[in-house]
Amino acid sequence: MTTEACPTCSFEEAVAALKEGQLVAIPTETVYGLAANGLDEQAVAKIFEAKERPSFDPLILHFSEISALQACVAFIPDVAHQLFEAFWPGPLTLILRKTPRVPDLVTAGMDKVAVRMPSHPIARKLLQALPFPLAAPSANLFGRTSPTHPDHVKEQLSGRIYGVLDGGSCAVGVESTILDLTSSEPEILRWGGIPQEALENFLGHPLKARTSSSRPSAPGMLEAHYSPGSPLKLLPIGQFPVDIHENDAWLGFSTPLEELPEEQQLLLSPRGDLHEAATRLFLSLRQLGQLQPRVIWAQEVPHEGLGRAINDRLRRASAS
Repeated sequence: MTTEACPTCSFEEAVAALKEGQLVAIPTETVYGLAANGLDEQAVAKIFEAKERPSFDPLILHFSEISALQACVAFIPDVAHQLFEAFWPGPLTLILRKTPRVPDLVTAGMDKVAVRMPSHPIARKLLQALPFPLAAPSANLFGRTSPTHPDHVKEQLSGRIYGVLDGGSCAVGVESTILDLTSSEPEILRWGGIPQEALENFLGHPLKARTSSSRPSAPGMLEAHYSPGSPLKLLPIGQFPVDIHENDAWLGFSTPLEELPEEQQLLLSPRGDLHEAATRLFLSLRQLGQLQPRVIWAQEVPHEGLGRAINDRLRRASAS
C-alpha cells in the first residue's frame, strides 16, 4: 500500500505500519487521531510534518492499560488513580510528570506529558496489539476542523499518511477534556468530552480553567483553531445576525433563520440536545465551509456540560 491516495487499511495493515514507524489515522470516541509510535521520535516527527503542526504544540499519548503508564509517567498521584477508575477509558486526558522515555518532541520540551485511554473498541484493540503507546493528535491539517469520519481524514491528509483505519463516525464528536494534575490544584486546560461539572462533582470542589495560551502546555490551547475555511462570526446565545447577506451561511443551535435558504444553514440539534450538538459540530463546520460562504454566522449554545467544549471550538474557529 502507498500513501498516494490515503486508502482505508485493515487492522493488520495498521498494526504493521505503526510498528514500521508510519502514520495511520485511527478512530477514537472523540475524533479521528493521526497515530504514530509515541516513543519513536522519528515517527512522531512525521505527525508534525503531515499535519503542518508547529513543534511547540504538544501531543497526547494513548494507552490501553494503566500499567503501561509506568514507562512514561514519573509519578501518579492518588487523585489520578481515582480519576482513572471513574473516567477511563473515555474522553479525559490527564497531564502528569513524564519520564525520559518520552521524547521531548511529544511534550514540546516540557517535563510533563498528556495521557489518556480511549474507549473506542478499535482504538483499544489496536493499542493492545502494540508494544508502545500512540501519539495521536486529530487527523487533520493544523488549524482546521477535526475529523469525525474517515472521509474527513482523506480530504485533508491524502498523500501524507499510510492509510485510515475505518471505525465509522465518532460518538462524542469533540476532543477529550484535559486536566492538569501537575499544579497544586487540578486545572482544566481544554474543555471536551467530559463536562467540567462531572469532574467537579467527582472531585468535590470547583475547578479553575486556563484554556488559552500562545505557548500551550496541552493541545487545543491556541487562540485560533478549527477553521472551517470561511470567516466565522460567533453570536451570543439567543442572538441572530442583523446584517445577513444572501451568500452567508448559518450554524444555529436549534433555531433556523428565515432570511436564508435551507441549503445554506445547519442546526447542531433541532431538539436542543448538547450531546447531539457535539457530535455534529465539526461535520457541520466542514459542510458549511465547503459552500464557501461570505461569512458563517454561528450561535453559542448553553454554556454548560458539553456546551463549554462546543462554545470553545466555535470561539477559536471565529479567531482563525
